[in-house]
Amino acid sequence: MNDINNGGAKNVFNSMLRWQLSATAVVAVIALSISGWHGSFSAIFGGLSVVVAAFAASKIAQRSKKEATAILINMLKAEAIKILLIVILLFITFKLYKQLVPFALIAGLAAAALFSGAAMAKLDTKS
Repeated sequence: MNDINNGGAKNVFNSMLRWQLSATAVVAVIALSISGWHGSFSAIFGGLSVVVAAFAASKIAQRSKKEATAILINMLKAEAIKILLIVILLFITFKLYKQLVPFALIAGLAAAALFSGAAMAKLDTKS
């Protein structure tokens, strides 16, 4: 039973990551047409900061535990690590990418974050 639940969680997280990558790609194409390559790269960096952090968090959240307290602690750890990784990756992007287009970066970040929630809500209605 636990393997089935863990496999279901992996499918949910994989689908969520696909939605985030798709949203990031759409925003990057729009940013390319508006702001050029630097805008597109900025949007990609913003979206990928969320995708990378969500992937790391999903690995922590998928740890199989049977007690409700352990599950809750894993979820809280996963969320804390996700937020910390996003902040670190954005800080690195701001420091290293001198031609950054801030609006495009925020648009990529927002799209990935919003579509993460939308994907989870849609997948929740399927089960």
